[in-house]
Formats: sequence, C-alpha cells, structure tokens
Amino acid sequence: MQGSMLTVSAASAAIAVVAEVADYRRRHRRDVDKVGFMPWRGIALTAVTVALFAAAFGLKA
Repeated sequence: MQGSMLTVSAASAAIAVVAEVADYRRRHRRDVDKVGFMPWRGIALTAVTVALFAAAFGLKA
C-alpha cells in the first residue's frame, strides 16, 4: 500500500509540473487571441492536492 501511494504521489507531482509549465506557456503566448481551453491552473492545483494527500497516506503506514 505504501509503495502504491508514493507512486501516485510522484505521478501527481509530475502532472503538476507539466501543468505549471503549460500554464506558463499560456500566459506568455505571442498571439493573445489563441487562448486555449485547458484549465491548467485547476489541473495543477488538483494534482498538487492529490500528491500531498497521497504522500501523507503513503508515509503514514
């Protein structure tokens, strides 16, 4: 159980990093009219929350 929760935590942290990079690229785009449709900030927030909870549950055991 501990290994799987730490794996979920690591994967979620990687998703959070990807989402932050994508949000940075969206904020610094050259064409202001190409907004996109992915809510990168919400994806990053959710991924960080899942990573923290999974790490807490993984380290509790």
